[in-house]
Amino acid sequence: MRSSVTQPGRRAPGEGVRIRRAAARDAKRLTRLVRTSRAYEGPYAPMVAGYRVGPDYIETHRVFAAVEEDAGRLLGFYSLVLDPPELDLMFVADDAQGAGIGRLLIAHLRDEARDAGLTDVRIVSHPPAEGFYLSVGAERTGTERAAPPAVMWDRPEMLLPVI
Repeated sequence: MRSSVTQPGRRAPGEGVRIRRAAARDAKRLTRLVRTSRAYEGPYAPMVAGYRVGPDYIETHRVFAAVEEDAGRLLGFYSLVLDPPELDLMFVADDAQGAGIGRLLIAHLRDEARDAGLTDVRIVSHPPAEGFYLSVGAERTGTERAAPPAVMWDRPEMLLPVI
């Protein structure tokens, strides 16, 4: 059983964090989070080198950001596509990983998907993130094959139940 007591100087998971709809003004911060992610170092680096989360993307899709309530610092974000239902993007700041931000984003995604009448959401995962998605209840359904030059590696395909 996990204790709800936190270490001195550390917050409980989700404490002081707000998830809000991303706005066009967030585009540069979301792009920076994607491009600087340590999960995309080494052989994965070319995938995000020129990646851009533009204001047009944010205005067209359901993009939600997790921010610190007091400082407004961006901790992570996700993008949910409704038709067909898919998690398009999800990133957590490197220094915020392990603090429960990803789990908060997934819980929020489930609520959004449920409110939209969805029963599950497809996830095509970055290979190193597969364990995280499995830990929040996603089920492996197959493999999305590499599609060079955009994606040079196979990726796990999963379904995340929302009910």
